[in-house]
Amino acid sequence: MPTHRDTTECVWTVVVGGGTGTRFGGPKQYEPLGRRRVLDHAVDTARAAGDGVVVVLPEADADREGAVVGGVTRSESVRNGLAAVPMSATIICVHDAARPFASEALFAAVVAAVADGADGAIPGVPVTDTIKLVATSATGDRGRAVESTPPRDRLVAVQTPQAFRAAVLRAAHASGLDATDDAALVERAGGTVVVVPGEVDNRKITHPDDLRWARERIGGAT
Repeated sequence: MPTHRDTTECVWTVVVGGGTGTRFGGPKQYEPLGRRRVLDHAVDTARAAGDGVVVVLPEADADREGAVVGGVTRSESVRNGLAAVPMSATIICVHDAARPFASEALFAAVVAAVADGADGAIPGVPVTDTIKLVATSATGDRGRAVESTPPRDRLVAVQTPQAFRAAVLRAAHASGLDATDDAALVERAGGTVVVVPGEVDNRKITHPDDLRWARERIGGAT
């Protein structure tokens, strides 16, 4: 995995933390993790890996944190962040504020793939469970019917940071559509997105158990 980046590129990162943490039970991005907050870990790595960072947070916190106000959806929050990224940026990364352990090397890997010609690059880890594609609705009381079983060796669980050629990402978001990640918007617009090896420890803090795991990992339980 690359540990450095092409300095001919101007790399900015949008760190997205605009959610209220419904599944977690509160704004997880501000939870203490060692001597820093979850958000701080993500931002510090993004800053070290590029030329600038735009942070997106809920409206109540944005001014205090020097951040951009998030939107109703994740895609809207990213668009708000993109508007604050200078037009001189040639590659833009999008990273979840709730992923505190993404390494600088992982940032370098997705950036390098875009610098090498891809429209976008995303980290992915192999899926270990069998995945079933099911019908959108249940049949009576029997549950939803299985429609297919995708081959597991072709499936990956996707992480952030995701990197994109700046013009491609801006054009994809100009559609105003929503998606669960930015790669989906770029794919929908016809862009080529490649997958680089992700990191097992690049786990998203979604539930309280995830935060307990993170604190154990750094030996900083509070």
